[in-house]
Amino acid sequence: MVVTNVVGSAITREADAVLYLQAGPEIAVASTKAFVTQVLVLQMLALHLAGVRGTLSSNRLRTFGQALRSLPRQAAETLKLAPQIKKLAQRYAGVRDFIYIGRGVGFPIAMEGALKLKELSYVHAEGYAAGELKHGPIALLDPQTPLVAIATKGAIYDKVVSNVAEARARSAPVIAVATEGDDQIDRYAHDVIYVQDVPEPISPVIVVLPLQLLAYEIAVARGTDVDQPRNLAKSVTVE
Repeated sequence: MVVTNVVGSAITREADAVLYLQAGPEIAVASTKAFVTQVLVLQMLALHLAGVRGTLSSNRLRTFGQALRSLPRQAAETLKLAPQIKKLAQRYAGVRDFIYIGRGVGFPIAMEGALKLKELSYVHAEGYAAGELKHGPIALLDPQTPLVAIATKGAIYDKVVSNVAEARARSAPVIAVATEGDDQIDRYAHDVIYVQDVPEPISPVIVVLPLQLLAYEIAVARGTDVDQPRNLAKSVTVE
């Protein structure tokens, strides 16, 4: 089975089953909406299998279904953060290195945020599991190396806040993506990007948006080509 956005592509002819993203044409080489819809489609597949296998109750599935239907509205609200993120980007456009951290579902989103920054702006960035911060990456933090933390509400929120406090103690600028109504994180983060409250398992669809915007705005501020980054192509033709 394959998950793809391009109807009739070569891989669809080889696969036994296909899930189409239906995201429309992806113009940029550094895919953004294709990534978001891919995460969403895989979440929907997981929920379907949970229903078939009986590992989630009908009430729990209904709750997730209602949350999924709210995502378009919440995504539209999140995109309204663009002016705030643009100001952030202008302030950090000259930075040479970024560290991104997240726990649980926030970890792959931290890696995606770092990847987009590298692809679009040519700034060195790395995504780490927040629990690994003190096992090496913390040595890189200083006033010239910002930390971007996925600190939205969840089962291990307090542990992420602890990581953010560690970074702040080392004088690193901290940008946190947090849940609206959180009155704790701004004690430790220099800048907070607030997103709407979304159930933790499906939160990546919303949380990744400000990180993609940040990468875009830093790239614009640095004058790079956001649609055609150097050395990248839509199709990888060599292994």
